[in-house]
Amino acid sequence: MWFRNLLLYRFSQTIPFSEAELIKALDERPSRACGSQETHTLGWTTPFGRHSENRVQVADGYWLIALRKEERILPGSVVRDGLAEKVEEIEARDGRKVYKKERDTLKDELVMSLLPRAFTRTQTTLACVAPQEGWIAIDSASSKRAEDLLSLLRECTGSLPLRPLNVKTAPAACMTDWVKTSEAPEGLIIGDECELRDTSEDGGVIRCKRQDLASDEIQQHLTVGKQVSQLSLQWQEKLNFTLDDKLIVKRLKFEDLLREEADDQGADDMAAQLDASFTIMAKTLSELIPSLTAALGGEEIPQGI
Repeated sequence: MWFRNLLLYRFSQTIPFSEAELIKALDERPSRACGSQETHTLGWTTPFGRHSENRVQVADGYWLIALRKEERILPGSVVRDGLAEKVEEIEARDGRKVYKKERDTLKDELVMSLLPRAFTRTQTTLACVAPQEGWIAIDSASSKRAEDLLSLLRECTGSLPLRPLNVKTAPAACMTDWVKTSEAPEGLIIGDECELRDTSEDGGVIRCKRQDLASDEIQQHLTVGKQVSQLSLQWQEKLNFTLDDKLIVKRLKFEDLLREEADDQGADDMAAQLDASFTIMAKTLSELIPSLTAALGGEEIPQGI
């Protein structure tokens, strides 16, 4: 239940659908298995699996939704080997060269013939929607997975005025300054892991784990111009995470105190425990997001919005 990553988005205007409208929209596009000739399918499932009945889980004004993707797995090596064999057969039989256009056609035919026999895998992506506060947090560090969810949500609801959450100061500049001065803004504590990146086009990358970031070695790298592109942080003794230069929160870990609180509220009922976990997580994120954006110079709001 607890998110492990965060990709953050901001509504650019009042959310254009109600809770009831969202439920209806998601119910019309349920998740399903791949057909024999489909490479993948996208649909909505229940966020708590068998422990919930609705495709929108609601708690204290927050909504939790879950995208389920099923895709057929065709290893690239299998396709390449099959195509090479087919091309070799045609060239030997007809005494001619097989060029790109024909190769592409042969590849498409080969993929379609292999799909029915391919294994499938499923992937669930969760998103927390805060309609009153105007943000969506997606539990993924992959922009592609997030875009799959947002594209289907836009398709189902008809409108999704959304943009990535932006800040006024580049995260890399802020994190570099924090490590240089060994001081982070109020509420944040610098951890012992970071990634240092050379700003030149072909610059190298140094990854540090379990290091004193105030040490002379780290400071020397900063002095010669390297920037902090990832940094481990602790926030208010509630969360540990790694922040990167694209404002993606990775390796998010909610501290035991919050998890124990959810366990106490849920008692022995799994559904109640999941609901309590979601509520506590959503409220914690609603505190983290403004605190983090303030630490990065404040939220950047495009003109005209």
